Amino acid sequence: MKNKLFFLAALIFFSIASFAQNDSVEKTEDYISRIKDAGMQGQQAKEDLTWLFITDDVSIHFRSPEPIQYVDISSNLVVGDLPVENVLRIKYVPENDTLKKVNVSSDNEVAIVTVVGQSFLAQYRINYTQNKDSKLTSTEIEIQPKDMKPLEFPKVTLTNNELKSYSYELLKRKPTFKNVTSKSLGLIASLNNIYSFGDYIFLDVSYKNRTNIKYDFNEVRFKIEDKKIFKATNVQELEVKPDFTLYNNKSFRKNFRNIYVFKKFTFPNSKVLNIQLTEEQISGRMIELKIDYRDLLNADTL
Repeated sequence: MKNKLFFLAALIFFSIASFAQNDSVEKTEDYISRIKDAGMQGQQAKEDLTWLFITDDVSIHFRSPEPIQYVDISSNLVVGDLPVENVLRIKYVPENDTLKKVNVSSDNEVAIVTVVGQSFLAQYRINYTQNKDSKLTSTEIEIQPKDMKPLEFPKVTLTNNELKSYSYELLKRKPTFKNVTSKSLGLIASLNNIYSFGDYIFLDVSYKNRTNIKYDFNEVRFKIEDKKIFKATNVQELEVKPDFTLYNNKSFRKNFRNIYVFKKFTFPNSKVLNIQLTEEQISGRMIELKIDYRDLLNADTL
């Protein structure tokens, strides 16, 4: 009887141990499987990046729809620079390539290039090819929406493209300010509209040239200054600069209209915003357009 009880207890013990072992193995296999799946997902994300091919003697130029804020190149086999604010230029550096001695093939990845704009991040896999006649190589790449991942910077509320789009839309609207004008030496400056959007102020300004002499720009300055300047007093003025200007014309003959966009600013009622346009010549013409603070307060909203 005792032998039977001992045999039954041993059988129960080994059954429990076997079940626990099998459960542990299953959990371990499941854990390893999930790790592999995660690794495959990461690899797949990398595989989803657009492939670009580069050769020894050709540079690739990326054209961005926005000013480029940041660039990262993951390898010293590729170098790059920003010749202008929305163009990235990269070049393969063969002298840095120790793999060159072992016949680098066209499917060899040499770098991952990350381009960050004002509102997007785009990444590309750069692959070296020795075939200089390959149709896969290109000297100019336009960053496409399919390669852009949304990105928000706290310091950037609107991108340059959005500011440009809003500005073009404002040019279609009729002037609402009728009495904010200035005349000088055949020139007329007029304030058409003021709009506010978030942290931005849009100034819509027009200039007319009533003479037969073309007006060549020297500069447009925006200054906050006192309304009245008394003798024997120090003139206090603060210059502000637009964050965005729709047109960067250097001259006009008869009519010119432009949108200037500023980050939101305020000033006392005793001061005005003075827009000063000067001509390029030594004895050039100058015209000033003064905007009162209450005009800013009457800004329409987009």
